[in-house]
Amino acid sequence: MSNGDDETTATDSDGSAPDPEKIVDRLDAIEESLEAASTEAELDDIEAELDVVDEEIEQLPAPDEDEADEDEESPRVRLQERADESREELEEQRGPYASDATEEIESIASQITDTRWTEQGDADVASAVETFVETVSGAIETDIAHEPTSADEAATALEAAIDAVESAQLHPDDNTETIEIVLEATETLQTEIDEAQEWSDLTVRKQLERQGFYDVLTPKNRKDYPPELTVIRIAESDNDPEPILLALDKLASEFMEENCLDALARMGPQAAFEEMNQRAQRRGQKSIEVLGKIGDDRAVETLVPFIEEDGDPVLQTVTLKALGEIGSEEATQAVANRLVADSPSVRSAAAKALGRIGDTRAVEPLAEQLDDDDDDTVRASAAWALNRIGTRTALEHASDYDDDRSYLVQAEAERATTATADNDAEAV
Repeated sequence: MSNGDDETTATDSDGSAPDPEKIVDRLDAIEESLEAASTEAELDDIEAELDVVDEEIEQLPAPDEDEADEDEESPRVRLQERADESREELEEQRGPYASDATEEIESIASQITDTRWTEQGDADVASAVETFVETVSGAIETDIAHEPTSADEAATALEAAIDAVESAQLHPDDNTETIEIVLEATETLQTEIDEAQEWSDLTVRKQLERQGFYDVLTPKNRKDYPPELTVIRIAESDNDPEPILLALDKLASEFMEENCLDALARMGPQAAFEEMNQRAQRRGQKSIEVLGKIGDDRAVETLVPFIEEDGDPVLQTVTLKALGEIGSEEATQAVANRLVADSPSVRSAAAKALGRIGDTRAVEPLAEQLDDDDDDTVRASAAWALNRIGTRTALEHASDYDDDRSYLVQAEAERATTATADNDAEAV
């Protein structure tokens, strides 16, 4: 396309800046061409001409901020605004493109897959996609053999629709009507998917009802308020952690959270590990206690960092007890390190944890604790741990304190003496 001056470069032949008037003529011609353009090829030519105009405009002098007239725009600014408007008009005239439809369909498929639907929502999604697939099949004259009956099947059907549209190789000039039908069907589908009932649309009580949470309640057993508490107690009695975990996830009250965690702590179900391990990472003491009851070695990695430095004595005490109940020797050294903690309660918990773990490497540190610690409760815990480990060396260390000043230590020493005698008798 030419404006009559055979201008094809960004500067005049003498190397000077382009003439603004000639750029105006170019833009006038571009605007006329845009009005007449009807194909992608024509729009491509116009875009190439706009690229040349942009280069010419860049060669114009930049406006001088100090000398600029506030009431008059510089030629460069004024011409760039016109060029930008023409480029926007060009983009609006392009298409429609089949790729716009396939991108939207792919987005809808992801939405369907990532959303948890209610039973009604699942059915509505399947129905909407079935209608969409029929429309697209008719438009591109290709059989997309999918009749989804669920949201999962609907997502698969949409993937098939994407493949079919791409295989049709629809051209924006030659297949405009077909592409518009597919785009309109896609827009309708998006609206229907957005309106389908998601699980999150339900109230918490409705969600629990639909998951059968309240099914165990009868007029005879419905004794507590709120009724959810009765469900928790029945679940604990039946050794069924699932309703408890469901309530923990859905119910926001501190009262119910406390009751759920208490029940899990008494049960120690393996099914609760993932949820409790995640909560324990936020230093939830009750969750740490539950991990101890579960006894899964995987929790050691989560719990050990809580005792590696002096901090909250209560948190450390709870964590040490949990590590002892888990009983993994991987934690032995970290637990033994807390025998020198400032807090007597932490030292005592560390000693008992070592006894529960039962690692014989802890015998000597525990013997030193029994001998040197200035807190009798800690010393009694060390003696208890030696008894718990139960090797001959451990029992001998504990039995040496049968006349100790502390009654608790004496009692553990007597237990050690009795255990040693029993072991000797069995060996005969």
